[in-house]
Amino acid sequence: MSFIDAESDAPDVRRILCLAGSLRRRSWNRLLLQGAANFAPSGLNLRLYDELDCVPPFNEDLENLPPASVQSLRREVSKADGILIATPEYNHSFPGVLKNVIDWLSRGSHSVLAGKPTAVIGASAGNWGTRLAQAALRQVLVATEARLLPAPMLYVARAEACFDPDGRLSDLKLQAALTQLIIAFEDWIVLHSHRD
Repeated sequence: MSFIDAESDAPDVRRILCLAGSLRRRSWNRLLLQGAANFAPSGLNLRLYDELDCVPPFNEDLENLPPASVQSLRREVSKADGILIATPEYNHSFPGVLKNVIDWLSRGSHSVLAGKPTAVIGASAGNWGTRLAQAALRQVLVATEARLLPAPMLYVARAEACFDPDGRLSDLKLQAALTQLIIAFEDWIVLHSHRD
């Protein structure tokens, strides 16, 4: 199966739903999530939710009876054991597409983000590696009561040097850091599943 549609119903496999903050097909953040899937331990199944461009702007009049695309996304988040978000940095913050999705997921009759183990990573072509975007995104996620992985953090700067021409993660230090983060996230999911 491809990373986009990979899914497993095995009871011992933890499902992580991945959200890329850029809608561009070959964005650094989509490639970073692909790398996370490639280097994840065997007990994790990472799947990219690839329909964020179908989610309409948040409308408070519809929050208790949301459009079909929002209902689909809410179902996928509810089924997931954890959420992994990869964000670019636009104008010193995270993209509006992510804020829109978070508003839909956290509002209505109940928030599907409350209590959900969540991790944030990000890649950019610049030297800052999405530090400001991740800080702003973390602030919003705390407000939703998501269970946010505090560390390690991963800020990928000069992303074009980290991937080969086919889009595969080729930087060995980044491979190791990403693997470490995914393992820590699995532990975080296990910790919070025991508290429920």
